[in-house]
Amino acid sequence: MKILVIIGGIAKASLNKKFFELIKPLAPKDFEFDTFDISQLPFFSQDLESSVPESVIDFKQKVTDCDAVMFITPEYNRTIPGVLKNAIDWGSRPMSKSVWKDKPACVLGASLGSIGTFGAQMHLKKTISFLEMYVMYRPEVCFSFLSYVDKNGELLDLSKKLLIEFLNSFKDWVLKNK
Repeated sequence: MKILVIIGGIAKASLNKKFFELIKPLAPKDFEFDTFDISQLPFFSQDLESSVPESVIDFKQKVTDCDAVMFITPEYNRTIPGVLKNAIDWGSRPMSKSVWKDKPACVLGASLGSIGTFGAQMHLKKTISFLEMYVMYRPEVCFSFLSYVDKNGELLDLSKKLLIEFLNSFKDWVLKNK
């Protein structure tokens, strides 16, 4: 099962990149993860649609080739980062050829705050639902590094249990909506 992971945090020390590294070993054995560095995409402009940049073509092909998409987003001002919205916009254009339509998807994210990335996740789920993705709404993971990771950066046992449940639910969701 090919899962494209799109991480909205592009900083080298992104918590969400670290979060993905913690998630990977917990995933079902038949998950094959792939990623795409969305910082490589130019700012979306209709002026570029007549001559689509190579990075956009590569990105859209990765989305087309995957079975499902896992969005891992930080929260900036209670919403998603602009770079993530930019990637979503590129994938949706032209509307008649959106690569998002009918793709199963899940959304999660991590922060230092006590409510994780709740606000960003709600905005992202609304956006990708509009694009006709099959969005898994439950269970939710609003991950707080301060609450769910020990001082050595390892997941607490309860955190592992919750993440395994989330990942198994996502597997079931993908199988149901492929």
